[in-house]
Amino acid sequence: MKALVYEGVETLCVRDVPIAAPQTGEHLVRIAASGICGSDMHAYLGHDNRRPAPLILGHEAAGVIEEGPLAGRRVTINPLVTCGVCAACTSGRENLCADRQIISMPPREGAFAQFVAIPERNLVTVPDEVPLEKAALAEPLAVSWHAARLALEALHPAMERRALVIGGGAIGLAAALALRAIGIEDVTIQEPNAARRAFLADRCKQQTAAEFQGMVPLVVDAVGYRATRAAASTAVAPGGVIVHVGLGEDSGGLDVRRMTLQEITFIGTYTYTAQDFRDTAHAIFDGRLGPLDWPEHRPLSDGAAAFRDLRQGAVAAPKIILDPWA
Repeated sequence: MKALVYEGVETLCVRDVPIAAPQTGEHLVRIAASGICGSDMHAYLGHDNRRPAPLILGHEAAGVIEEGPLAGRRVTINPLVTCGVCAACTSGRENLCADRQIISMPPREGAFAQFVAIPERNLVTVPDEVPLEKAALAEPLAVSWHAARLALEALHPAMERRALVIGGGAIGLAAALALRAIGIEDVTIQEPNAARRAFLADRCKQQTAAEFQGMVPLVVDAVGYRATRAAASTAVAPGGVIVHVGLGEDSGGLDVRRMTLQEITFIGTYTYTAQDFRDTAHAIFDGRLGPLDWPEHRPLSDGAAAFRDLRQGAVAAPKIILDPWA
């Protein structure tokens, strides 16, 4: 099969590799669409030692089951593979499973390929009327759905329902969409890139700002760098909530003294539960997250160039989706 293989820092190439081999309880899925995630970019830049070269990246995908009794079923893929029997899994917190795996991280190859192997419990059926390119957004949207859900659970009921999202990439945009879907109407996305900010405002109908002034009860850091954590520490109101989703930089930026004196809640969030993923998929199918017509689409053969363009800040769209068969 054809695959886009990460071969070293800022080095990707399309080459022939052995076709994915499903294990017991798994299906072979023919990939129709696979999105580029920020974590793929971190690996590409050599910043993620969990993803050593050579490796097939990509974990935001949808496609069609290729063989067996379910052949032909259209599915979106939950890439988080968990044991199913530990305390975390049996309590509905699968994302905290100590034995969790994710496609695009050893020992599982990713979805920047024509096929991927994945357990049946990780597949959500996609209705015929929903394009698979849209269904492939379930994974990044689920990350933000999970973050928004945890934020709303932590936010004191007496506080205003206003939010700031730092970062206008796919996770930031998804966070804004998820917050609105579950009850927060006043959401601003802070995004320094002028072209992306214009795209968010004009194409995605989002409220944006290059720099945010004032305070809000809820801040989502969808970037995760020292500077964005410092901005979140400044922007959150006393008694408010910071939800940290981005994985850009390991440490620094938080004003811990202010957080302590003003009882600010900080929540780190990772991926999603299986229920969050299903809820997000159905919100996509029902149209509750909007038209989702903002990704840019490219063939897998253009994958290396797509990463370079993202690296250089030359992409206005919050998401690029690759087609392995184009």
